[in-house]
Amino acid sequence: MTGTVEDYVTAVYPDLKNKVVFLTGIGQSGDQSMWGNGAATARVLAANGAKIFGCDLYLEAAEHTQRRIAAEGGDITVTTADVTSDASVKAAIEACIAKYGRIDILVNNVGRSEPGGPAEMVERVWDAQTNINLKSVYLCCHHILPLMEKQGSGVVVNVASIAGMRYIGKPQVAYAATKAAVIQFTKATAVLYAAKNIRINVVVPGLMNTPLVGMLADKYAGGDLEGFKAKRNKAVPMGRMGDSFDVATTAAFLASGASRYITGQKIVVDGGITSSTG
Repeated sequence: MTGTVEDYVTAVYPDLKNKVVFLTGIGQSGDQSMWGNGAATARVLAANGAKIFGCDLYLEAAEHTQRRIAAEGGDITVTTADVTSDASVKAAIEACIAKYGRIDILVNNVGRSEPGGPAEMVERVWDAQTNINLKSVYLCCHHILPLMEKQGSGVVVNVASIAGMRYIGKPQVAYAATKAAVIQFTKATAVLYAAKNIRINVVVPGLMNTPLVGMLADKYAGGDLEGFKAKRNKAVPMGRMGDSFDVATTAAFLASGASRYITGQKIVVDGGITSSTG
């Protein structure tokens, strides 16, 4: 995942040119030579001519993505934000409006997985997972959907996980529950806004080879990164994990006019896992 942007932009959507994107989780942890889901999505949208306003809890991580995309000619602004805080989300959105004047596309990308079932997981971890994975989606939609309604149009792309659809071999009950909730939040909210020219869909990634894999190996495989990756590859009917650009190109499709009659839907990007009995 270190090639040129042309290696990953498999379709071009002219209607994305000059659209303003508010994207959460634009930074990444782990291997900084790779691209996380948020960074890759920003990269693909910027390559299509969109203007990116990205936020991340860690400003240094956001600025790393900013430098990479700006070097390719992308129009990108970043800021720090805690997307579990109403005040912080509101401030970031106001900064985006001050910079670009509108928000055409919202990409809710943040997420975090912590191990544990309901008996083992302590309350503070449960609450943190709920805030990061679900409350963040609510807060961004809470503030941005009214803006889109006033504008007369808008698109929301949420990012969930196949952990919200089936058990995928790891004890992560809070992550699974909240990602399932993101899928249903998408469906219900899409119906509410369908007549307002606002489309809301969700990308549901499977096992992806992103910078987070190293951190997941520490949490779930005792730090055995190669063994963890091999196990994940074996679990996929296609024989390999996907990567962040599989998520990004799907998000770009859903953000574009090519999907103009699609709303309230999930697109599962998983190499066949959820269709398998394995």
